[in-house]
Amino acid sequence: MRSTLAIIMLTASVATPAFAQETEGADILIVGSRAPGRLADESPSPIDVFDSEALQARGLTDLNRTLQYLAPSFNYPRTATGPSGANTRAATLRGLAPDQVLVLVNGKRWHLSSVLNFNNVVGRGSVPVDLGAIPVSAIERIEILRDGAAAQYGSDAIAGVINITLRSSAKGGFASVQSGITEQGDGRTLVAALNHGFTIGEGGSLNLTAELRDRGATNRAGVDSRFGRITSEQGDPKSLDLNLAGSFRLPIGAVELYAQGIYDHRRSTSPAQYRAPAIAPAFYPQGFVPHIRVNLDDAGGSVGVSGDLGAWRFDLSDTAGLSDATFGVFGTVNTSLGAASPRGFAGGGARYFQNVANLDISRKIDFAAGLNLAAGAEHRYETFKLRRGEPGSYVGAGAQGFPGYNPPIPVDESRHAWSFYADAELSPIQGLNLGAAVRHERYSDFGNATTGKLSFFYKPAEVIAFRATASTGFRAPSLQQQFFSTVTSQSSGGVLVNIGTFAVSDPVAVALGAAPLREERSRNLSGGLVLKPFKGFVLSADVFHIEIDDRIALSETLSGTAVTAILQAAGITNASQARFFTNALDTTTKGYEITADWTRRFGDIRANLTASYTHVETRVNRLAVNRVIPSLPLLGGPALQLLTVAQPEEKLTFAARIDAGDFSLGADVVRFGAFTTTSVLTPQTYGAVTSIDITAELKVADRLRFGIGILNLTNAYPDKTIERALTQGGGLLYPEAGAIGTNGREFFARATLNF
Repeated sequence: MRSTLAIIMLTASVATPAFAQETEGADILIVGSRAPGRLADESPSPIDVFDSEALQARGLTDLNRTLQYLAPSFNYPRTATGPSGANTRAATLRGLAPDQVLVLVNGKRWHLSSVLNFNNVVGRGSVPVDLGAIPVSAIERIEILRDGAAAQYGSDAIAGVINITLRSSAKGGFASVQSGITEQGDGRTLVAALNHGFTIGEGGSLNLTAELRDRGATNRAGVDSRFGRITSEQGDPKSLDLNLAGSFRLPIGAVELYAQGIYDHRRSTSPAQYRAPAIAPAFYPQGFVPHIRVNLDDAGGSVGVSGDLGAWRFDLSDTAGLSDATFGVFGTVNTSLGAASPRGFAGGGARYFQNVANLDISRKIDFAAGLNLAAGAEHRYETFKLRRGEPGSYVGAGAQGFPGYNPPIPVDESRHAWSFYADAELSPIQGLNLGAAVRHERYSDFGNATTGKLSFFYKPAEVIAFRATASTGFRAPSLQQQFFSTVTSQSSGGVLVNIGTFAVSDPVAVALGAAPLREERSRNLSGGLVLKPFKGFVLSADVFHIEIDDRIALSETLSGTAVTAILQAAGITNASQARFFTNALDTTTKGYEITADWTRRFGDIRANLTASYTHVETRVNRLAVNRVIPSLPLLGGPALQLLTVAQPEEKLTFAARIDAGDFSLGADVVRFGAFTTTSVLTPQTYGAVTSIDITAELKVADRLRFGIGILNLTNAYPDKTIERALTQGGGLLYPEAGAIGTNGREFFARATLNF
């Protein structure tokens, strides 16, 4: 009933913001089709387009949070206390895993994070692209393709594709400063950005952006009933990001040289769970909260040349990306070292590198109402390395909060992958477009995969169009999932224990039931319609059905007599439980999305109303049995919940904006549906929650604008965990899943100078 009412209430929404639509050519797509000039509302797949104005208007300081409140099927779980979960900035599309979304920057495959999410939160076991490393101020626009696209773009594009286009203007720019704080007085934020474009040669450009994001920690922990005071920390981590981004274009005759790059340095500090005084009374008589500090360097860029050779268009490029994370833990102790234990340790680090070389060619042929042919080849090289922490961080019990990396088998792995694709789009008659794509990939570590896609788009009249796609897809197991190995301290059933994560080839994992990982394979079906009944109004509705076989997941945390015996036989003394990666299940995800957009001018006043509704369900079709130790489930209830029901099943957005001369006023309403997860021992369903944001901006001089805003006007929070009293004395009030976070009401002010 709630779903039906939500649909009826939709009178206007955004798939493509009006601000982009009003600029001629702004909604011409880069993703979804290799035919030049394809428009967003003429794509066979649903695609959302957001321009720089829409991204920056809302006062949200990072890309994940911004898209959370803009894009219909985009979800950003606000993990608080897990150091890997809080620092990978994982986001999802259509309720699937973070690493089942392919991210492109200027159409080029972007690299994954070096940090694998091994905490018990949404995205557990995934290795996403770190969207938080990409500065919002450097972005010209974003396209989100909500459809399987592995045949077009390669591995990972099961849920869809996010393409980020960087600013490339040859003139002008801006400087902006924004400051904010929560109503509780913490979480102070400062965002400063500087952008400028320069003319290079004849028709060339260089556009540069620098951005600083400084965010203070927030804490919404409650009183610990054991000690009558607040002992824990639960909230956003303290972090500092320094970003640089640039885009270069230079036409030379019939070709164009281009380059783009992004660099981010992040320093982030996350809390672990509180340790009672009995753990180390000589060091911390009041107990202590260990803190994990991550220094992350993330850099990527492309160089290439594109142009025309006769009737063919070509693009030759090379893209490199590096993510390097170094972990440290302080305010802690290794109890096994006794009185000699330091209070801080270097915990080691992780490094991931990717290089992608591409050649793409295409040709538009005057046949029937139009024919476009495309083909290409790609070579990808990847490396993954784990660096051990200092010995004191992992010997014995290990450092409380984060025992340093100490893989039993050294991790320094690499692989190659070749892929070839062909793509064709034919318009037999005006208004009808048929598409087909096929791609073959060969990996050096697990074998081959071939995928295909068929698409259909038909517009019998200007007011209505129909679209549909059918495709197969795949996702290769990442190097991190195949070889990651470490011991961490985590809560298991409300009790802090050391848990060993072992590579699938490790003898311990094999003895527990691990097997070599296979690729995930998907079958995607999507269909919908686009309505434009009158000028300024666009409504789209789409349904989708996604089946994924051999889905890769981090196994249940295994414990018991058999596990203890295997760990002891392998000489593992600093872990009492174990887990590994496995192709343990098949799933089906289905749902529907409705989006609309209405824009109208009344003289000098422009009004825009937008809304969207998304409903997603995931169920398990098959769950494999542990063939070595059948009594140990490969995946249990909590792990399955994180894959299926721990994200909001529904999402409803509504936004309104009025631009009247020098004044702008905006309002955003987002309702996140219910979700279910096990925070302590028993599954709990957390209710729907609604956030309202209000922003206003005034032009006070020719080039100067001031803006203010209130985020989460109603001070909404997720439901509190019912069983919280069973762990940490009830101090951890809220779940690690959900979408709204635990900061409550926030305020910001911003000044922007254009030049």
